[in-house]
Amino acid sequence: MDLTQLKAKSKASKKAFKKLYKRLDKQKDAVVDNMFHEAHESVFACTDCLQCANCCRTTGPLFTNRDIARISRHLQMKEADFVETYLRVDEEEDHVLQKVPCHFLDLNTNMCSIYEVRPKACAEYPHTDMRGQKKIQRLTIKNSEICPAVYEILNSIQDRC
Repeated sequence: MDLTQLKAKSKASKKAFKKLYKRLDKQKDAVVDNMFHEAHESVFACTDCLQCANCCRTTGPLFTNRDIARISRHLQMKEADFVETYLRVDEEEDHVLQKVPCHFLDLNTNMCSIYEVRPKACAEYPHTDMRGQKKIQRLTIKNSEICPAVYEILNSIQDRC
């Protein structure tokens, strides 16, 4: 499914996903987190992110100071040079990519050239296996427009509830 189709399907499901979260709000946090973790494991067992890379093509992660230090050291650059070359400060005072797709994404193979030292936000994406799922429902619904796996995870949980 290409990005345009995914966005359309996800937007069409947005109301249903919001209803799902209303039902999930009645559940204990640990129960909801376990549902997401199980669905995440199941969906990602048959998902090859290299077939998609929508996340790297369309969104940019936040770069923490630790990310900047680790990545610039890996690239053998001074931190200030790394920031000047690849990042900008957004309206919330966070370091983000100057532009997307991500500079470190090989557009032919969908492979990340800094995968071993990628930003924490990239390593945790799409966040569907983290604790506190009820707190990040807006983010998860938004990510369902970008990541086919998130869309499938939400549909899987919806089928179970």
